[in-house]
Amino acid sequence: MIDGKVVIGITQGDINGIGYEVIMKTLADTRINEICIPVVYGSPKVAAFHRKLINVENFSFNPAKSIEDIHPKRSNMINVMDDNVRVDAGKSTPMGGAGAVTALDIATQDLMDGKIDVLVTAPINKQNVQSEEFTFPGHTEYLEKRFNSQSLMIMISDILKIGVVTTHVPIKDLPFLISKELILAKLRTLNESLVVDFAVRGPRIAVLGLNPHAGDSGLIGIEENEVIIPAINAANEEGIMAFGPYPADGFFGSDSFRKFDAVLAMYHDQGLIPFKVTSFGSGVNYTAGLPVIRTSPAHGTAYNLVGQDIASPDSFRSAIYAAIDIFRNRSMYHEISKNPLPHVDPDSI
Repeated sequence: MIDGKVVIGITQGDINGIGYEVIMKTLADTRINEICIPVVYGSPKVAAFHRKLINVENFSFNPAKSIEDIHPKRSNMINVMDDNVRVDAGKSTPMGGAGAVTALDIATQDLMDGKIDVLVTAPINKQNVQSEEFTFPGHTEYLEKRFNSQSLMIMISDILKIGVVTTHVPIKDLPFLISKELILAKLRTLNESLVVDFAVRGPRIAVLGLNPHAGDSGLIGIEENEVIIPAINAANEEGIMAFGPYPADGFFGSDSFRKFDAVLAMYHDQGLIPFKVTSFGSGVNYTAGLPVIRTSPAHGTAYNLVGQDIASPDSFRSAIYAAIDIFRNRSMYHEISKNPLPHVDPDSI
């Protein structure tokens, strides 16, 4: 932190997508500089290109060569690209992918070195970032590798918090990937994140089934009886209040999710479809389980919207606010948890 404000590293994402539009629309409101210090890892040339396409007045980045040069009352930019960068608005290009990876690499290193407090990532294209050096399906897997940690993707909004056991994997592989041990590990991470990152006391977690009707007592599938229920029971034995498994359709259709602090879905679309139906405009993707904090907006590059000045910054703005809130909650948790009162044997008194 600098002057009591959280230093937020922001990666540019795909330079041909809506990343710069939502970043600049968010940072153009100078009130954000009162609560944090934004540092964009990007390109002044690319920023200038996108600024001409959108209606953002009286806004500019403070140029900085490194974190040591940032201005505590401005939105800053560290240039991570050379002047030969080319923007092809609304198109997927190798340069767009390479620029996204470069920004991510440099920002992540600064995060590891403690130079920034949190990381907020603008959207990337999962295809054009692929190379011999970058073989990850997305940000989540990349950060797991860099920080040698197992994470949990949690989608968060004012309405719903939902984690997923598996992320970017084919549906056909699910029965082979989902295990009691994996579900239990995700429940531990989700429960800890609710307590530490979101300041929830005694969190209640709903667990969804894998099969239609949650297996219908074994008639439609065995995973509930043989894998999911044993994982829930094991979590309960550890003091985690997990319930289920619930059939996903009825669970969301009846608003049952409102009775819980979070939901654990078995796979990507099972969790993200109801989340985006209820919270698409303002939802946030949070990578729990890491020793650092990373959030992102709950949308992609949206090439089809580039240059029309219609992309909403709400989700990106929410990602910044969420990162700040989580940072403060973690700091408060660690503060009240350190130096606990020593246990005294009453017989020794």
